[in-house]
Amino acid sequence: MKPEYKNWMPKGMIITSLGITVLFMALALIFGMTDVSAGKVKAFLSIAFLIVASIGVFVSVWMILMYRSFSYDGKRKMSKQIIEGIAGYVELPDGGTGLDVGCGSGALTIACAKRNRKASFIGIDRWGMEYASYSKQLCENNARAEGVSNVVFRRGDATGLDFPDESFDAVMSNYVYHNIPGDRQAYLLETLRVLKKGGMFALHDIFSKARYGDMQAFMKKLKDMGYADIQLIDTADGMFMTRRESSWMALSGSALLVGRK
Repeated sequence: MKPEYKNWMPKGMIITSLGITVLFMALALIFGMTDVSAGKVKAFLSIAFLIVASIGVFVSVWMILMYRSFSYDGKRKMSKQIIEGIAGYVELPDGGTGLDVGCGSGALTIACAKRNRKASFIGIDRWGMEYASYSKQLCENNARAEGVSNVVFRRGDATGLDFPDESFDAVMSNYVYHNIPGDRQAYLLETLRVLKKGGMFALHDIFSKARYGDMQAFMKKLKDMGYADIQLIDTADGMFMTRRESSWMALSGSALLVGRK
């Protein structure tokens, strides 16, 4: 049995984009080559549909390139590189517990569990419609395929974790919070709330100012709260991807926030 971690660029999104592109190309041809309308209206509609179709071609090609780069079975395997890179920062004591927020297909949870066989991990996700191929069952299947038994998966919400304060020896996540509208620094604090004193965190996301505000000020706030060894490590300049890749993939600002409580 082989694990199936899916792709961070879902096939469904690509198929939808291609379908919309084909539709508007057909409409452009219909209005440009037939008499369904006349004069200025015909010309306007034909040009408008052609513009939309052209945008669709660009978006579809971008999605396909993203899919190829992220694929676990492809040549680049960026997803795997990122997952293994984050997991390398996660060290738990024997009998410790870790939490993966937004576990998706279970890749990061399982990677951490494989490195910490004497610890246990919980992976949570809401498994929304935008990633319809991801599910609790998929995570459990992947854990079995990897021969990992020290993991549990359950439904959860990153904006309000269903765990008491200081429940875990480690918390981790990958590209989660930037997908959630609202105060993303508050979401980070909610994750850190469930971290035990002395516990470590490794949170990877697009920490751009537009999405997160002033991260230097946030790190100072954490230090003032007693957190230690805090680093914001740039992962978009050779660590997980090249600067060029981060630019065309819209992943500029990717960084790993690590430290201890």
